[in-house]
Amino acid sequence: MAKNFKDYDHMRDAFVDAVTDLADKDERIVMLDADLSVCINSGCFQEKYPDRFFNVGISEADMVGVASGLSSTGLIPFAHTFACFASRRAFDQFFLSANYAKQNVKLVGSDPGITSQMNGGTHMPFEDIGLMKMVPGLVIFEPSDSVSCYKLTQKAAEHQGSTYMRVRRKGTTVLYSDDQEFELGKGNVLNDGDDITIIAAGMVMVTAALDAAEMLKKEGISAAVIDMHTIKPLDEELVLKYAKKTNAIVTCEDAQRANGLGSSVSDYLSENRPTLVRRMGINDEFGEVGTLDYLQKRFKMTAEDVVINVKETLALKNK
Repeated sequence: MAKNFKDYDHMRDAFVDAVTDLADKDERIVMLDADLSVCINSGCFQEKYPDRFFNVGISEADMVGVASGLSSTGLIPFAHTFACFASRRAFDQFFLSANYAKQNVKLVGSDPGITSQMNGGTHMPFEDIGLMKMVPGLVIFEPSDSVSCYKLTQKAAEHQGSTYMRVRRKGTTVLYSDDQEFELGKGNVLNDGDDITIIAAGMVMVTAALDAAEMLKKEGISAAVIDMHTIKPLDEELVLKYAKKTNAIVTCEDAQRANGLGSSVSDYLSENRPTLVRRMGINDEFGEVGTLDYLQKRFKMTAEDVVINVKETLALKNK
């Protein structure tokens, strides 16, 4: 039966639905949580597969260790906690027990960046991409809507090796058609353009980038928009193609600019085709309490901010 992705009220529902559907077909699929079942709605999985669900309590490092042990027996574990805990608190266990040991752990960090909203700066991970990028061979991805969340979760299960997914918990949107195909490591062009390229990741910034492209179009500026859902490995072929095409790039991410998506794009192009790159993201700051709208304005992550950065970049390009 085909999915109706518009029926999902929250991205977490697409994630849990994807894992449950995977479990229907593959007995190796198991799920772990660190006492956040209500937050991610994984109780739906637990109700259907009680013997394949493990709530380890508020013990994130232990959860990753258990997931690694389960992987060593041939199972495929999806382990969830808030992104701040998945990255900062359980980093050593994920680095060694899962990745160094070449296990097959699918770690899921929910509410990355400003999407943690009212949980504030302590629960607002801007640094998780930078930390996870340092793990050799790890695949890092961030869906931008319900369709990509569902399908990339399934792709993660197919991938042999550990993955880290950043996923918004509450709220969602539909940017893709139901039949859109996804591949880890391959970005998707959502809007073509000739003057400048906007490379974004995650629901907050991909949506802002698309809105910005529409605003720019009214001013005669043609902006390509790429959903770089896989942050590592970077789709270098696509980056190079659009660097050659537009010779100017703005990257957008809901994370620290240091060692993030923009850094990956800049690092690659500096060695292969020097290109003007403007990086949008958090600039060496901690998070704070606030609504999503407030936080987007506070950290300059709105569509209007993307437009400003595009225009400033084009001004440099045209000097």
